[in-house]
Amino acid sequence: MTSRRRALAILLAGAAASIGLFVAGQTGGLRINLTPSYALGLWRIVPIERAAAVGDLIFICPPVTHALVLGTERGYMRRGICPGWMSPLLKSVVAGQGQRIQIGDLVTIDGQPLARSEVRTADAQGRALAPWSGGIVPAGHLFLHSEFAGSYDSRYFGPIPADGVLGLARPVLTVDP
Repeated sequence: MTSRRRALAILLAGAAASIGLFVAGQTGGLRINLTPSYALGLWRIVPIERAAAVGDLIFICPPVTHALVLGTERGYMRRGICPGWMSPLLKSVVAGQGQRIQIGDLVTIDGQPLARSEVRTADAQGRALAPWSGGIVPAGHLFLHSEFAGSYDSRYFGPIPADGVLGLARPVLTVDP
């Protein structure tokens, strides 16, 4: 086999393996997390038989809103399978319907400060970040959070519809960032 054919064979094998992993991930509910919000690596989406609740770690498709499109354009979120070609978010549910959210230097939920929820006015590249104005979480919506200081979460885009929940997030093969 010539070196040109060998290189082509390796390229084709790599492409076939990549396509196989993508198909397996889509059909098996597997996702790769490459963001620092949670452990890096392979995660599984576990179907949820109830409404998502405070304390759940979930995968959720974000709605196509100005703040979330901006997050994708700035690289806070990746492109993916959700509407608007956004990637599912991996976040913790910290508040649900009827809870009062106040945004100041940090987030408070029903008057209680949320740990590790400092609100930044600029991203790592110095671009302005506008926090959500705060208010009551509407029916059918979830307020999401990650303890990672640079996380782009509901602090900045507000509560999002719960009907985008894909399932609970469970680590399969991960490493802490």
